[in-house]
Amino acid sequence: QVQLEESGGGVVQAGGSLRLSCAASGRTWTIYAMGWFRQAPGKEREFVAVIGWGGGNRDYADSVKGRFTISRDNAKNTVYLQMNSLKPEDTAAYYCAAGRGDYKGGSSPPPMDYWGKGTLVTVSS
Repeated sequence: QVQLEESGGGVVQAGGSLRLSCAASGRTWTIYAMGWFRQAPGKEREFVAVIGWGGGNRDYADSVKGRFTISRDNAKNTVYLQMNSLKPEDTAAYYCAAGRGDYKGGSSPPPMDYWGKGTLVTVSS
């Protein structure tokens, strides 16, 4: 099993920045793709960003392209989400996810096998 723990959420004004972190523990050698998803109140969970094991393959939801950056440090078993130019519509619970398959490019992230409990991001106008 793999455990994922997010941190870095909080309250920020519109236009501000936050950096989310997600630390993986357990059988970390079994995970390859890692990603971030979010769920706003009253809405379904949606894809935000994904990164392959080597870090070279990344993809983003159109709504965050140019504002969010996903990265990872495999030595620390950690994935990050740098969020800049935040908007009120970015307010959501953000979930870290990891998959046993790798992401090698394309428009769809691979299936995710493990999920964190989420961290709340609130952007005030």
